[in-house]
Amino acid sequence: MVEEHDKTEEILAGKHSVLEALRAGRTLNKIWIAENAQKALTAPIVAEARQAGVIIQHVDKRKLDHLAPGVQHQGVVAQAAPYAYSEVEDLLAAAEAKGEPPFLLLLDEIEDPHNLGSILRSADCTGVHGVIVPKRRSAQITATVSKTSAGAVEYVPVARVTNLGQTIDRLKELGIWVVGTDVDTDQDLFASDIFTGPVAVVIGNESKGMGRLIREKCDILLKLPMLGRINSLNASVAAGVIMYEVVRRRRSLSRQ
Repeated sequence: MVEEHDKTEEILAGKHSVLEALRAGRTLNKIWIAENAQKALTAPIVAEARQAGVIIQHVDKRKLDHLAPGVQHQGVVAQAAPYAYSEVEDLLAAAEAKGEPPFLLLLDEIEDPHNLGSILRSADCTGVHGVIVPKRRSAQITATVSKTSAGAVEYVPVARVTNLGQTIDRLKELGIWVVGTDVDTDQDLFASDIFTGPVAVVIGNESKGMGRLIREKCDILLKLPMLGRINSLNASVAAGVIMYEVVRRRRSLSRQ
């Protein structure tokens, strides 16, 4: 199920989500902490909040359950300004500022907010310069995504685009190779040497994979070797494998 996100405020839930939002300088209006929350868990949040001048209120846990329904909030919930999406140009500028060839992810209708959160967490760990998602038929940044990402949403810029196909065309014009993942292709992920240059990796929908048009726009299609009886991985796991292969290739190149 895709979570809608078009509100004047956003709820963050969980220790890591709230703490990383504070450390990243995100505007938080208020933080609620459960009265029975472990002091060791909340002490770093309280210290950061006081330094930032954010109001803290200790309340009954049921208040937090109501504010963040269905999310494992760990006794900490915050009210934040809406998530600030980036532009595609911002992602490319981030790569340029680091003196690195662009390394982007394009998510073709990833609908599960847990998958999006996991992908963002891996993206932060592997130095991805930004993630691009379509505005429709895609999970957006929500409390669930923030919690699953362990706060990585504060550090990995996410751009929303109206048309993913047109965005791919723009990236290709800028010399960025667009790499798709497909179980039916012949080229093996580990046999390709494409990742040392500017790349945008497409991760397809959890059940359908990439759409036909997006697949046709890719410069190259690669598959992860499947040695067991099941021929596919969870979308966020597959994305993590590919992201670390990019890291491995780029580090190997830098050692030469």
